[in-house]
Amino acid sequence: MIEAHGLTKVYGDTTAVDGLDFQVKPGHVTGFLGPNGAGKSTTMRMILGLDLPTAGAVTVNGQRYQGKVWPLREVGALLDARAVHPGRSAYNHLHSLAAANGIARARVDAVLDEVGLTSVAGKRVGGFSLGMSQRLGIAGALLGDPAILMFDEPVNGLDPDGILWIRTLMRALAAEGRTVLVSSHLMSEMALTADHLLIIGRGRLLADTPLGELIARHSAERVDVRAADGPRLAGDLRDAGAEVTVEPDGTLRVTGLGSARIGEVAAAHRHVLHQLRDVTASLEEAYFRLTDESVTYRAPAPESVVGARA
Repeated sequence: MIEAHGLTKVYGDTTAVDGLDFQVKPGHVTGFLGPNGAGKSTTMRMILGLDLPTAGAVTVNGQRYQGKVWPLREVGALLDARAVHPGRSAYNHLHSLAAANGIARARVDAVLDEVGLTSVAGKRVGGFSLGMSQRLGIAGALLGDPAILMFDEPVNGLDPDGILWIRTLMRALAAEGRTVLVSSHLMSEMALTADHLLIIGRGRLLADTPLGELIARHSAERVDVRAADGPRLAGDLRDAGAEVTVEPDGTLRVTGLGSARIGEVAAAHRHVLHQLRDVTASLEEAYFRLTDESVTYRAPAPESVVGARA
């Protein structure tokens, strides 16, 4: 288990991590989310002892991770897939890690096979694609068969088959009782992978909650409606107390009324409905609602192509 108490990191006048308190428990995939600059990578580096806290503390199984004799046997981490000597082969890279951590040579072959790199084990890492480098980084994280695993943006560069593979792997690791912490910006993947979420913004903890509870708390459900006379139906629904947004394709996005009540209003005013669909709240909607005021780097909305050329 990973535990943080008042974890803080200050660089000059900038507070990158501000008093975080959390636990990452075994048996779950914990998603670590937040906008760019929120402090996720700094937090992960402090867990691994690569950066020292300015205040507070973070422990791995009750002890500081820094200074462990065989670190890869306790925590496996993928922070930067490109942080590998380009002149080494995949096999030699993993063998050097194994030798430094008292891990048997046979384990190198096992993890290369597990991540699908056996056929390129003798090739230099400098010629690897980003997806292949990600697989090698994951192999390094698995090398010591650790009880705790940390992955920072593990699906970067992976093709759809690779994304499905890493998703299945992380859930399988958690099912074995391991502690799995995954940082990602891909909400669709986190919705399919994570059981629990830690969300930070500007270094502060915004949420520490099961995935389902976050979605229920921060996302308002809506109903999508299509009708023969959409604009007139929109007016009747607004008169009934709904909030209605008309999409460019004519779809009415309705909140404030359930689908049964919308059907009753449509019937009472003799509207012909072509579609009446409940839309389940998404993790993406919940995330944006929660982090809207914590975005540090925000670009203006892009102009349309037509507007840009005018």
